[in-house]
Amino acid sequence: MFKQLDKLIIKSFVGPFIATFFITLFVLVLQFFWLYIDDFVGKGLDMGTVGEVVVYVAATVLPLALPLAVLLSSIMTFGNLGETFELVAIKSAGISLLRFMQPLLFVSLLLTGVAFLFNNNIIPVANLKLNRLKYDIINKKPAFDMREGAFYTTLPGYAIKVGKKEKDDSTLRDVVIFEKDRSLQDNIIIARSGIMRVSDDKRFLEFKLIDGWRYSERGSRTNLNTEYIRLGFKEFKKVIDMSSLMMAKTDDSLFKDNYQMLSIRQLHKAIDSLQGIHTLFQKKVNTEISPYLSFVKQVDTGWVAPAGTITRPDSLKGIFPDSVFNPANERVLSQLSVLKSTMDINKADYESRSKNLRFHEIAWHEKFTLSVACLVLFLIGAPLGSIIRKGGIGTPLVFAVIFFVIFFLLNNFGKKLVKEAVMSPLSGMWLATFVLLPIGLFLIYKALHDSQLFNKEFYYRLFRLLRRKPADR
Repeated sequence: MFKQLDKLIIKSFVGPFIATFFITLFVLVLQFFWLYIDDFVGKGLDMGTVGEVVVYVAATVLPLALPLAVLLSSIMTFGNLGETFELVAIKSAGISLLRFMQPLLFVSLLLTGVAFLFNNNIIPVANLKLNRLKYDIINKKPAFDMREGAFYTTLPGYAIKVGKKEKDDSTLRDVVIFEKDRSLQDNIIIARSGIMRVSDDKRFLEFKLIDGWRYSERGSRTNLNTEYIRLGFKEFKKVIDMSSLMMAKTDDSLFKDNYQMLSIRQLHKAIDSLQGIHTLFQKKVNTEISPYLSFVKQVDTGWVAPAGTITRPDSLKGIFPDSVFNPANERVLSQLSVLKSTMDINKADYESRSKNLRFHEIAWHEKFTLSVACLVLFLIGAPLGSIIRKGGIGTPLVFAVIFFVIFFLLNNFGKKLVKEAVMSPLSGMWLATFVLLPIGLFLIYKALHDSQLFNKEFYYRLFRLLRRKPADR
């Protein structure tokens, strides 16, 4: 049963946690759009598509926002309690730090479980949808945006130039349209004025051209007798297909086998199948290379080469006549070339499969490490807040950023080292936890003993004491 003290601490924690969580989520979503701003601008994306991207990005960065929110809110909660002397009152009542950490420890364990379920069930789907949508947006051509005095060439097969656009953005002056085809020359349409509009379904661009000429040439490149046609018109309607500018919907199955789109069970199954590459390549190499090394089975073990004879291929000339040596030497070089090529291909294939295996193992461990990070960063934030005894957003934010940057860098360094096969997946992916967990335990020990670790007055008095001692001597 929760007591009044537990309710007080949880109530003090919930407010800062919700605020810091959404602020952190907002910053991480902005970071994504900052990275991909060049791929999104000018594509004519509707608000529905942008909103869909925001939802998927928010879901993918949530595992990173949750630990930071836990760290910052726990520092703020215990810092506020210390700044208002509530912490002192609680301790004077005989309640230890570990006791009033219990309710938030329970909340942190609950958030750890929620983060794991989210990482395992929601993140793979969000990654799948986001990568599919990002692929469609990046491969979508720029939106229709015709400028005065410049050729618009985004529409395949057309180059359109407008001398002037009126304020209504539909009435045009001095229109030139080059229609590219496989004939000898491009078809050209020149009009004094016209009206441009996009069809209701956004698939066609319609020009109603007034007072102009249409030039074309009939014939083929193999026939010199061509026919040049010039057609004058008072009014001419030209319809251009704009379907190439529309965003195509890629099927989700294109990305479904990527390691980022798999759950724990699917990753475990994939890892089991990929771990057989060592046996597979051993059999493959034996099968492909043994035909080129058949002479090994026929080596005369009783024959000893004369001293100094087997140092270079040329030294064999003293043993074999030229009529035998030259063809044998050419055949050996040819066999070695094929053997080297086979080994290089197998090496590249093996390295690719090994890298894919490491990526799957990284994704498997990451589902646990980002979840456990909520608990580890709480064990740092709670005692840290009780030591610094500062509430608000200033000092807690500084310490939260410092420790989160340490966590982020260690996590990325470990992941990078695993990708490069420098560290094992276990040690690399849990590197941040192995480093920060002892720090958290150390801070809890200091908080239990009312440490002056972050009290500037303590260091000022210590410095004065050290300066006074030489003077006394």
